[in-house]
Amino acid sequence: MSDAAVASQIPHVDYLVLDDGEPHLIAQECTSCGARFFGRRNACAACFSTDFRTTAVATEGTVTAFTIVTFAAPGVPVPFVASVVDCDGTSVKGNIINVDPDPANISTGMRVRLATYSLGTDDNGVEAIGYGFEPV
Repeated sequence: MSDAAVASQIPHVDYLVLDDGEPHLIAQECTSCGARFFGRRNACAACFSTDFRTTAVATEGTVTAFTIVTFAAPGVPVPFVASVVDCDGTSVKGNIINVDPDPANISTGMRVRLATYSLGTDDNGVEAIGYGFEPV
């Protein structure tokens, strides 16, 4: 039996950790300059070093930029809030969830925390889990 068939939940992206206590994100951090990246890297975009270490990203942060998306690909529910969140020095792209997508409810400087949600379940009962940020 495959690992996917055994798991009841899987993360939508490989840098979302679900099985290590509280859900959190991990980044690849350049050992030379400290730049952080999500996903696999062959070399650092800042200094070209090829050495990385895995590091946990803070689960709370501050919204540095956002937009309310009102037009999207067919099948994608709109409106939604796309944002960039500063998580203790690491910039993370993610949607703001669990809040009405209205400019009156979202602002730069707003404190948010990592939150997970279901993206759906396949025919084998395996649930895909995504992440976003919700107001603190």
